[in-house]
Amino acid sequence: MFLMDGVSSGRIKCTISNWSGVAYKIPRLELENNKDLDVLKHSGVYLLFGEPEDQGGKDVVYIGQAGTRKNGEGVLNRLLEHMRNEDKNYWNEVVIFTTTNNTYGPTEISYLEHRFTQLAAKANRYKIKNRNEPSLGNVTEEKASELEEYIDLATMVIGTLGHRVFDSLYGSNTQPVANTSSAKPTEGLELFLTRKSRKSGQTITARCRRTNEGFVLLKGSQIETIDSESIPPAIKDKRGAGLFDSQGILQQDVLFKSPSSAASFVVGTSINGLAEWKTAEGKPLKDVDNV
Repeated sequence: MFLMDGVSSGRIKCTISNWSGVAYKIPRLELENNKDLDVLKHSGVYLLFGEPEDQGGKDVVYIGQAGTRKNGEGVLNRLLEHMRNEDKNYWNEVVIFTTTNNTYGPTEISYLEHRFTQLAAKANRYKIKNRNEPSLGNVTEEKASELEEYIDLATMVIGTLGHRVFDSLYGSNTQPVANTSSAKPTEGLELFLTRKSRKSGQTITARCRRTNEGFVLLKGSQIETIDSESIPPAIKDKRGAGLFDSQGILQQDVLFKSPSSAASFVVGTSINGLAEWKTAEGKPLKDVDNV
C-alpha cells in the first residue's frame, strides 16, 4: 500500500507481488488530480462507495466498468463523467481495479464486473445501486480460471482498503461452533436471546453468531416491534430501516459491533447483551468470555 499523498485519507495505490493487477482508492474530491497516471487510461472495473441513503440503512455501492477508448482515455475518463452526472452524486470515493499492462479487454472486464456484482449481492453488506445485472460474457475455461485468481486477490485488497463489500458477514468460519470447557470459544459461536415482552405480549426469540467483526443477528429472528422510550437513538434509527416485517420477523442478517447493540435492537430498549445472550446450554456470554 502506497500513500500517494502521504496521508491515509488521500489516494492509496495497492499492488501485490507477482500480481498483474493494481488498485487505487481515490476520494471523489481528488479524482481530477490523476490525469497524469497513465495506468488509469487502461480498461478496468470500479466501485463507487457512498453513505447510507436512509437513517439506519446500508452503505451504497455502484459497480461499473470502462474500456480503453480510441482517444486513449479509459477508466478515469469514465469516472469523471460520473462526477458530472447528477444521478450519481451519492458517492464519495472510488476503488479502481485495472492491470499494469492493460491486457484486459471488453470480455475480461465484463466478467470481472459481473462477478464483483455477484459477490457483493451474496455478501449483502451494501446496497447495490446497479439497475441491471452485468453480463458475464463468454470466456474460455482457462481465462475464467485466470480471472478468478485476479478476483481472489482483488477481494483481499478491497477489504484491506476498508470496504468489506465482498466478505461474508460470518467471516472465515461459516459454521456455528459449540462452547466447550476445554477451549475458549472463537469466531462462529452461536448465541440465543429469549424473553417474554411486556409491551407486545409476544415471546422474543433471536439468534446471533459472533464473528471477528462483532455479532451477526440472524435472519428469521423474532424482533419486538414496539420501541421503548429508553431506546438508544442509533438503535431506533436502525429498527426503523425496514429490516423486519410487521410481525417482527427479521428479513436479513444484520451485523452489530457489540452484543448490547444487537440485544437492544431485538428488544427495542437499552439492554446488557453480555447478560442476555446465552449459549445453547444457557450460559450467559459474560461467563463464556471468562472461561
